[in-house]
Amino acid sequence: MQAPSVGGVMLPRGNGQMVRLSRGASLTDFAEKINANPASLVQVMLNLGEMVTATQSVSDETLQLLADEMNYVVEIVSPEEEDRELLESFDIEFGEDEGGEEALVARPPVVTVMGHVDHGKTRLLDAIRKTNVVAGEAGGITQHIGAYQVATEVNGAERRITFIDTPGHEAFTAMRARGAKSTDIAILVVAANDGVMPQTVEALNHAKAADVPIVVAVNKIDVEGADPTKVRGQLTEYGLVAEEYGGDTMFVDISAKQGLNIDSLLEAVILTADASLDLRANPEQDAQGIAIEAHLDRGRGAVATVLVQRGTLRVGDTMVVGDAYGRVRAMLDDAGNNVDVAGPATPVLVLGLTNVPGAGDNFLVVDEDRTARQIAEKRAARERNAAFARKGIRISLEDLDKALKAGEVQQLNLIIKGDASGSVEALESSLLQLDVGEEVDIRVLHRGVGAVTESDVDLAAGSDAIIIGFNVRAEGRATQRAEREGVDVRYYSVIYQAIEEIEAALKGMLKPEYEEVELGTAEIREVFRSSKLGNIAGVLIRSGEVRRNTKARLIRDGKVVAESLNIEGLRRFKDDVTEIREGYEGGINLGNFNDIKIDDVIATYEMREKPRG
Repeated sequence: MQAPSVGGVMLPRGNGQMVRLSRGASLTDFAEKINANPASLVQVMLNLGEMVTATQSVSDETLQLLADEMNYVVEIVSPEEEDRELLESFDIEFGEDEGGEEALVARPPVVTVMGHVDHGKTRLLDAIRKTNVVAGEAGGITQHIGAYQVATEVNGAERRITFIDTPGHEAFTAMRARGAKSTDIAILVVAANDGVMPQTVEALNHAKAADVPIVVAVNKIDVEGADPTKVRGQLTEYGLVAEEYGGDTMFVDISAKQGLNIDSLLEAVILTADASLDLRANPEQDAQGIAIEAHLDRGRGAVATVLVQRGTLRVGDTMVVGDAYGRVRAMLDDAGNNVDVAGPATPVLVLGLTNVPGAGDNFLVVDEDRTARQIAEKRAARERNAAFARKGIRISLEDLDKALKAGEVQQLNLIIKGDASGSVEALESSLLQLDVGEEVDIRVLHRGVGAVTESDVDLAAGSDAIIIGFNVRAEGRATQRAEREGVDVRYYSVIYQAIEEIEAALKGMLKPEYEEVELGTAEIREVFRSSKLGNIAGVLIRSGEVRRNTKARLIRDGKVVAESLNIEGLRRFKDDVTEIREGYEGGINLGNFNDIKIDDVIATYEMREKPRG
């Protein structure tokens, strides 16, 4: 085979030589590796029928095509490998305890609760923490991911256990896989009345893949039809044999609702950890660990829940978390108290970061702010290049089936925005796992935390993407711009609904009957207390019109804090009215709902039948 010649210039021939490139590399990056002129590689791609500029990020397939043509072997470096090399360039070792055996000190076990969707995982965490998480959850599903530490007494000594509270559904493989790296023990919750269900097996496989010991919590022993013995028999088929049957897995019969045998379960976790794990870390080195969750807080800025895995994190330390960095301004424990230090296996909420990192990103403490900034910027650039390389056409879910059949589109581009990075990560992972045949790909062009912005709409318009807002709404003029550009924006508050709708659209089964039409928005300027009616919002109508007896939602800092409210009362001065138009002031009563604050936005809407095109 002759080397390719462009304009009479012979390009270097690879002879099977290896070229290592990062995901989202450009032709210029390739040219630097083989000492060639980038313009000549552009010409080679043109000859191969692909129009590519020298500096644009290209897909792995394009790099492979170019390498094959020039007889090179291209190796796409994985993000993890690239990150390790990046840290090594700063002389940082991630994931290793410094010092010898004498430097290691015992630490608490880190536990993840897994199981089938309705078997009581959140109720169990609720019983352990003695707080009520379920009440605030849409559809009873854990949307936010946090971490909590509890104390229990075993053999007369106080022992601590850290719980990672992850989304319940086992479809969130990425969160599970990343979470598993930080998890020492899994508690598998199985309902005594239901027995082993498909998601129970899925959870079990996740735990086995992560190679973590399992403690089985047989829940709901107080309900009718409960049969804990049957659960033990079923799990034997999957390799979990109870101690009383001669195996080495501890089974504990509990009732999360009644709070029965919770202490026995915590003791089983400690005993399992002592028997099968060597849980030690060096508390004296610079802190390293993992971000469990992160979100944007109005008063505090970017905040992240981090789990310290080794070393001790202190207020004032300079840290890098994924592509975010900053000096630790303050730390809060799971009860909201300020703390100055956090040792191994301790979860804390960290304030002081420049932006919101991703759930599952690793964090490390460095000596200088400059080093932190350089690492974060390089990680951000790498992520950006990889995203550009994934870019692929504008389409709505309703039109998708027709476009697929006509051969106009081979992939569905998505932009995902949510209220917390764990939710976004979980949703992205679930969507990317949808099996819809070979004729279509799902590409997530961008994901982020916060309201849907005008720049999200611009990106969607430029790449024919659909925007998914999870527990967030559009801010500012983003809604109008989306309508003008014809961008399809979908809002969800329950993760399964989003997954089902996208899957239905991809399979051509979407049958939209109604659509939500925004009628108007009102900004709360004043809150009046009434002994008869509760809180009344003094508002200025910002857009459209607000009508009595329509549906409404309350938005605070771009996030939806209440859904399915009713405009029960509407007043202009002392008169009851049926509607108030844009630019006018008035009073709104939301019935029994009283949690309103100044600067909140009341968005009203109605459901209208949608014509089938």
